[in-house]
Formats: sequence, structure tokens, C-alpha cells
Amino acid sequence: MNFSKTINSGVFIAIVGIVLFSAKAVLVKLAYQYNVSAIHLLLFRMLFALPFYILIAFYVKPQNPNKIKNIDFLWVVLFGFIGYYLASYFDFLGLQYIKAGLERIILFVYPTLVILISKIVFKTKISIKQLLAILITYFGVLIAFWGELSFESSNVVLGGFLVFLSAFTYAIYLVGSSWLIPKFGVVSFTAYAMIVSTICVLVHYLIIDRTSILEYTYQVYVLGFLMAIFSTLIPSFLVSLAIKKLGASNFSIIGSIGPVSTIILAYLFLDEKLTFMQLVGAIVVILGIGVISSKKS
Repeated sequence: MNFSKTINSGVFIAIVGIVLFSAKAVLVKLAYQYNVSAIHLLLFRMLFALPFYILIAFYVKPQNPNKIKNIDFLWVVLFGFIGYYLASYFDFLGLQYIKAGLERIILFVYPTLVILISKIVFKTKISIKQLLAILITYFGVLIAFWGELSFESSNVVLGGFLVFLSAFTYAIYLVGSSWLIPKFGVVSFTAYAMIVSTICVLVHYLIIDRTSILEYTYQVYVLGFLMAIFSTLIPSFLVSLAIKKLGASNFSIIGSIGPVSTIILAYLFLDEKLTFMQLVGAIVVILGIGVISSKKS
């Protein structure tokens, strides 16, 4: 009975975390209606979340401090730069050109990218099942992407490429940081990486932009705050808790609702058209990820 309750609570926590994460694309698209730049919006997201991550980093100590070497902190800086700065920046740029639903479908190829990168870097073997999953996943993205090309502007190609870069850099982060997380713990590592990412965004703003961030309507700041709290801070820990309760494989299966939830939220709040091709593409991508997630323990 206790085990069943743990599974049920884990599933509920996972679904809430995934839906909140999926809402980020919708909030970004809503903010773009007020002519905010990608770097300004990303800066608002990071700055509003920063105080919470600083508190977490201060109060939550690393899981295995005796195993942490000085060079490990340099790796944290690198992967914070790649995984939370570059990946987020490419994503925000891409959302200027494509729909929120299509963005989530493209982003969802990152598990297959993790497999490919692991093969190249660590020489891990790709099984027939994994190869099949990769082919199915990319076929699904192609279906959804091709459907968009029929009536969207030519910028959809640029937007799709930028979002793919986001998925690719996030996959690099997942592969590279996997050996650091056992040393720091999920909570501490996430807090450190987010602090690094915020510094990177701030440096980017100070060097390249430096235009005023205080002249937007209040809606932009409200959306930035909502994005920081409800689509960044809270789901990051809900997902960690869900993985602890369910395991990574079970969580990845539930994670398949990500593209669907974004499509539904975009339909409700952005009046985005729910095309047949987009829906078919999302289902095919989910099937591909399901093949990866169905590995026996």
C-alpha cells in the first residue's frame, strides 16, 4: 500500500512538474506580444529566480563533499554555461519564429541526442531499440515541421534550427554533468548551475545589449516572474522529486506528455491552430521516446 501511494504521488508530482515546464514556451510567446527582446526576457527569468537559488545553494550542502575536487567547480561553470545559458538563449530566440507547440516537439528530441552524444564521447553501444527510437523521433519532428512549412513564414526554418540547437546543448549538459550530480546532489548542482547561468546572461546583457530593461509594461515583468517561479524554480525541484520516487525511466515515460501539454496550453492561451500534422508529429515523437523508456531494468 505504501509503495502504491509512493508511485501515485510520484506520478502526480511528475505531471505537475512537466506541465509547469511546458508552460514556459507559452509564457515566452505571451511576453513577445509586448515587443520584449529575447535577452531581456531571459534576464528577467533568471534574475527573478536567482535569490531563491542563492538561498538554496547556501542552505543545502553538497551530497558528497569529500569527493568534490576544485576542478569540479570549473566543470559546474562550464555546464551551467552550456545547459542553462546557451540552451535557454537558443530556445528563447527560436520562439520568436515558431509556435510554442512546434518548439516543444523539437525540444523533445533531446533524449535521442543524449544517446548519440554518449556514443560519440563515451563509445557507448547503441542498441537496435535505441536506433529505432531515434528514427521514429526524428520522423515525428519532420512530420510536425513539414506541416508548419505549408503555411508559416520562411523564418520557421531558422526558428526550428535555433530550438534544435537548444535541445543539442541541453543534451550536452545532461551527458557532461551526469558524473557531477552524484558528487553535488541534484538540488545543489541545479542551484549552482542556475547561478552560473544567471551570471552568463547578465554578462551577455552588459556586453552586447545594455539597453534599458525598465521601460516595459508591467505585463512583461509579471510574465517574467511567473516564468521564473512557476516554469523554472518550482518544476525543477518537482521533477527531481518525481525522479527520486519513480526512477528516471518511469519519469521519462510520463515526460511524453510534455509536447501534448504545450500544444494544449498554446491552443488555450495563444489561439495557436492545432493542426492535424502537428498532432500526428507529436504522437510519433512520444512513441519514439516511449521506445527508449521501455528498456527493462
